[in-house]
Amino acid sequence: MYDYFMEKLVYQMFILGTGEHLNNALNKGLGGVIFFTRDIQSEKQFKNLIKQIVNKSLIFPFLSIDQEGGRVERTENIHERYLSPRFAFKNGESFLKEQTENIAHELSEYGINLNFAPCADVNTNPNNPIIGERAFSDKTEDVIKGVKIVSDVYRRNGIIPCIKHYPGHGDANSDSHLTLPQIDLPMEVMEKVHITPFREAAKNNIEMIMAAHLHCTCFDKDTLPSSLSNNAIGYLRDNIGYNGVVISDDMVMKGVQGYGSVDAIIMGIEAGLDMFIFRDSDKQTIETIEKVIKIIEKSERLTQRVKESNERIKKLKERFQIL
Repeated sequence: MYDYFMEKLVYQMFILGTGEHLNNALNKGLGGVIFFTRDIQSEKQFKNLIKQIVNKSLIFPFLSIDQEGGRVERTENIHERYLSPRFAFKNGESFLKEQTENIAHELSEYGINLNFAPCADVNTNPNNPIIGERAFSDKTEDVIKGVKIVSDVYRRNGIIPCIKHYPGHGDANSDSHLTLPQIDLPMEVMEKVHITPFREAAKNNIEMIMAAHLHCTCFDKDTLPSSLSNNAIGYLRDNIGYNGVVISDDMVMKGVQGYGSVDAIIMGIEAGLDMFIFRDSDKQTIETIEKVIKIIEKSERLTQRVKESNERIKKLKERFQIL
């Protein structure tokens, strides 16, 4: 017998992009939707799209976006880009605060309630192909300042900030969209330089943390993305004491796809992830979620983990009146 209660709990753990099967997922209790440039042609069109999604939803969804400023923005069809985090921070804390207020007001106008920003990465590798100017700085103390300023502004404007990319993507020399980067730093360096911004944000009750698809040898000697690692997510939960929502980076990225979507999701749930992002609501993604539901139904341990994640998701939605 199909368990519709479990179906709803599992779908709450996913944020999907738009696509032909989005309405189907929304009717089953999808946790959220993520928007890309392809979805945003004009202000009026985008507001209408969000209204349609809300109307189709069984449970009010996270309405999310990657709007960092600079080269990671999704509103480029509407207006010129904001400054990237590095250059906004270089212009001074008051400038960074003002720019973030402008971004937050814009996102609120559309109906966005979750922004996958700011980056808490410390860009220690000048040849980093994926972070670079997306980081506030190559200095840990400056990143901590930038993260706090930006997170506070979003929070005040009713938008959930999600910091990324735990445990720190700043020393990477490859792009996790294309491969699985390896960060081979001793634990004491990772803790002092790269993990500290996440620890400080957790002390300030950051609402959501995104786990990166990169292999950190300080957590796992064998090749394994931190996003699927019991040791990496366990450190976040047990050592740092974080009990907020932990979400994966996009699950179609090459840094994680080698495991296959179904197995990767199960590994992620077991490791302590609460939510997963897939950039498309296509047939394959829906089939993947349905397969995951069947596996979870047969496991008391996985069922318990799903219930724990739903409690965290529910608390966060209630806190921001996403009801």
